[in-house]
Amino acid sequence: MRNIFKQLHIWLSIPLGLVISITCFSGAALIFEKEITESVQSRYYYVDNVKERTLPIDEIISRVEPTIDEGVKITGITIPNDPSKSYKVNLSKPKHAAVYVDQYTGEVKGRPERLGFFRTMFSLHRWLMDSKPADGGIFWGKLIVGISTLMMVIIILTGVVIWWPKNRHALKHRVSIKLRKGWHRFWYDLHVAGGIYATLLVLIMALTGLTWSFEWYRNGVYGLFGIETKKESNSSDKGDKGNRDGKRNRGEVAEDEAATSPYIMWQDVYEEVLAANPDTPEITLSEGSATVKLGGVGNQRASDKYKFDNATGEITSVERYADADSSGKMRGWLYSLHVGNWGGIVTRILWLLAALIGATLPLTGYYLWIRRMLRKRKERKSIEKGKSCDTKGEQTPPKE
Repeated sequence: MRNIFKQLHIWLSIPLGLVISITCFSGAALIFEKEITESVQSRYYYVDNVKERTLPIDEIISRVEPTIDEGVKITGITIPNDPSKSYKVNLSKPKHAAVYVDQYTGEVKGRPERLGFFRTMFSLHRWLMDSKPADGGIFWGKLIVGISTLMMVIIILTGVVIWWPKNRHALKHRVSIKLRKGWHRFWYDLHVAGGIYATLLVLIMALTGLTWSFEWYRNGVYGLFGIETKKESNSSDKGDKGNRDGKRNRGEVAEDEAATSPYIMWQDVYEEVLAANPDTPEITLSEGSATVKLGGVGNQRASDKYKFDNATGEITSVERYADADSSGKMRGWLYSLHVGNWGGIVTRILWLLAALIGATLPLTGYYLWIRRMLRKRKERKSIEKGKSCDTKGEQTPPKE
């Protein structure tokens, strides 16, 4: 039985190993994209000087409006709790587009583009640089990644069966990586011991990642937890944080003024929501709603949602994450588990290391398999040569 698992492990890995390496490596490259991007393009994400007061939200938005293209609308504003970070004014298109503004001076910092390296890594990770056919045909890149990921689950499980030691002595050798016994031993230990260390995390990445590849799999996962699948809403999941200027009396704002500026009451709403959630990482305001990111450990997309009257700023209802529907929670948890950000910096580093090890496993596997094939070939030639010599000896007549 062990030999059957070994053959299955090898013959699934040979054709799919390269795709698995690319998927794991590109996934690892994306784990710290946000931090790297904010560091490289800090001129957008951070203000030059932190001051005591910020401009009102409606004034900040009014600074952005003349800079956006025709047909593009402002959909909201995201305000981080960190006073050194710029406000983010969200746009209707293209997807995830935003303009960053210095909330203290009103300077429009501009619209950052995704770094080319990460754009390439994301495309590799999801679609192997392929693009969705306009005619609705087969999305080959996505399909190949999905099949490879599904097979990777089987490869991981068969690998565990092959690795499983018979006794404690064998266990000691299978969990250590020896550095002073030559390159062959190092690659062997990295494949065997390194693979077992990364098994659980790589398996989590694969099982959660499959929800983006196959609808039938996603429905099955939701069904497993008794959750009915629903179409994802288009509501923003971003957060905002409002202005720290003096609060205006709602009664002093005329209805015609609110109609002229749909953002006139957002400042008051922000201040009220912030007062109720002082520790939130960010608050996002959009027409009629405020999304409060919860942060902390767990689902990193968890948020409370406040509904308000856009004309008066009166908060009409609160939807707590704790009371949210299970499908919304599940989506957030699947994403947080897939990228490893559910436990902060520690889990993200662990996920990074596991993904990098996952990327090396097919490569070390190829090395061990090729070396094994070459050794067997050499042994066969040696046996054939020996047989040939024996045959020659038998055919040569003895000298008299």
